[in-house]
Amino acid sequence: MLELIRPAVQGDGGDVQLASFEDGVVVVRFSGACIGCPSKSMTMTHGLEKTIREHVPEVRAVRAEN
Repeated sequence: MLELIRPAVQGDGGDVQLASFEDGVVVVRFSGACIGCPSKSMTMTHGLEKTIREHVPEVRAVRAEN
C-alpha cells in the first residue's frame, strides 16, 4: 500500500519504505527530505497509517523506524 502514497512523498523530495511487518505492526523507514521534516507526523498519521489500515485490516499500528 506504500505505492499509493510514495509518489506524493517522493514529489516533496523524500521517500518511505517498508522496514518490517510483524504481529500486525508495520514499521516504515523515512529518508531524504522526510528526515527532520515537521510534516512527517501528519504524513504518517493521515497518509500512511490511514491508507495502510484501509487496505490491510490486519494492521494494528504503523510506526516509523527510529
